[in-house]
Amino acid sequence: MASAPPSPYRPLPLIACSVAACAAASVLLVLVAVGWGPLLAFDEDLARTTHRWALDHPAMTRTQRVLTDWVWDPWTMRLLAAVVTVRLWMQGRRRSALCCAVTCVLATVLQQVLKAAVDRDRPVWADPVDSARYQAFPSGHAMTAVVVLGLCLWVLRMHAVRGPLWWSAVAGVTVSVLGVGWTRVWLGVHWPTDVMGGWLLGTLAVLVAVLAHDRARRTRSA
Repeated sequence: MASAPPSPYRPLPLIACSVAACAAASVLLVLVAVGWGPLLAFDEDLARTTHRWALDHPAMTRTQRVLTDWVWDPWTMRLLAAVVTVRLWMQGRRRSALCCAVTCVLATVLQQVLKAAVDRDRPVWADPVDSARYQAFPSGHAMTAVVVLGLCLWVLRMHAVRGPLWWSAVAGVTVSVLGVGWTRVWLGVHWPTDVMGGWLLGTLAVLVAVLAHDRARRTRSA
């Protein structure tokens, strides 16, 4: 794949999206941390509904477990990130490779710090269909998927991927991001807002990484 041709640097849309993601994630974090009643009621209602579905449809639940434990597992995502990072390094794109690696590491650290700080308990069921460790907010599966797959889209864009291949990648990423969030709620191991928090924080991490990478590249070439 050829490198993308130079284009005018327009950081404002990325900055605006970063500010929006940061604001939304911050509001959600505060509401979860203080235990805002309407938000907790929303979480509990949807969690009870999906748990009932999980019990009523065991075949679907088994499928969800395979998807969440193998296809969209954080370690699967990290392996994908490692492959992309090594590939970039071998192509001589060392700044981009370091950006991917550092972003994934820092996102994981942020995720664990927030889990410990918020200290939110996971849903508890008398008849669970799955189990998970650590605290609930934010969802590690959701956040890791957004970070890794978002970086993959960024790398494809750098390589001038366009047309059907690009839109196929976007569709695959969209399905994966939504799908991993759905599996965590369906299996009763996360509240819906845990997943939303993971999505928002993962999006913020990718946007900040891209902005930092582009700024460093422009500064060096100036």
